[in-house]
Amino acid sequence: MILYRAILVIVLVGAGLALAYFSWRDKVFSEATIIKSAPISEASGASFLAFGDHVIQYSKDGIRCMNGDGEVLWNETYEMQSPIVRICRNVVAAGDYNGHIIHVAGTAGAIGTIDTNLPIRDFCVASQGVVAAILDDQDNTWIYLYDAQGTALAYFKTTMADSGYPFAISISPNGQLVGISFLYARDGRIHTSIAFYNFGSVGQNATDNYVSGYDYTGSVAPFIRFLNDETACAVSDDRVMFFAGAQIPTSRAEHLTGGEEIAGVYDQEDHVALLFHNNTQEGAYRLQVYDADGEPAVTLYFDQDFEDVLLLKDRVVIYGAKSWLIYDMNGNRKYAGAFEKPVRILTTTSLRNRFLAVTENEICTLELR
Repeated sequence: MILYRAILVIVLVGAGLALAYFSWRDKVFSEATIIKSAPISEASGASFLAFGDHVIQYSKDGIRCMNGDGEVLWNETYEMQSPIVRICRNVVAAGDYNGHIIHVAGTAGAIGTIDTNLPIRDFCVASQGVVAAILDDQDNTWIYLYDAQGTALAYFKTTMADSGYPFAISISPNGQLVGISFLYARDGRIHTSIAFYNFGSVGQNATDNYVSGYDYTGSVAPFIRFLNDETACAVSDDRVMFFAGAQIPTSRAEHLTGGEEIAGVYDQEDHVALLFHNNTQEGAYRLQVYDADGEPAVTLYFDQDFEDVLLLKDRVVIYGAKSWLIYDMNGNRKYAGAFEKPVRILTTTSLRNRFLAVTENEICTLELR
């Protein structure tokens, strides 16, 4: 009897969860209501970034982290001419293009400061605060790996003659793999080389930790990103490339764009999306979404003006200052509506039907109904 009751409870709970899931999956929302808002102070020339379910506000004078209630969790001041901010999960790094200081912080506050001693050209950060940086040294370019406290973990030199110019860099969330897009010229043509470096045990016996690479003739790839610890994606002017492997990344999938100009690239852990100007009856824009395996997930057409695209596990959110759209990964529109006030950025919360919207002077919590 006891076993029967336990099995019955499990079945009922499972049925309830399944019912809730399918109810949510098939739900179409008709409105988005502001359920709370909090004032924020606007810094001159400030920019905003989503930081999990928090918000980063940064400018030439400093950076701070706020929660959904508008509370400043931490604040760090600096002086930068061209601040660069990179985020990986719950870690953020801020540095100055052509400067030499990188500040690393988490949601709880500062983790450490890195002095590169050489001008910064680009950098990225892993989830535990490890930073990979491209540094300029006149005739040479250096790739450095630092921990969050500024200790150099590894470094190597690159030259135009040997490898080309490092155009873009990305580090895996666990800090073990680094991917670099190199641009070089040979035989009168432009080439791109996508190179991967392993800073774990597998790469210790490899020269400069180099473990794999792929060359693309006639392509320029200004975008490379690790989607997770085992998958990376690169985008050039004529294709999108996916690579897989926790130790030695190999080519997994590749899709040519057929000569169409790529107007934007968006990524999150599970997906990558390419934006094209469509200009047909289907819509002014076309968004081609790929999953982490490099397979096409969904193609969306839309007309509204927009600022950014959020790629969630099972949804795509397209938003501009005045309005927003939500689609599921089957291409079904789940919501279309206008904001009450012009929105700077939109980000998710821990609840599926709630979002944070940053306006000129407020953080608002929106609930879909």
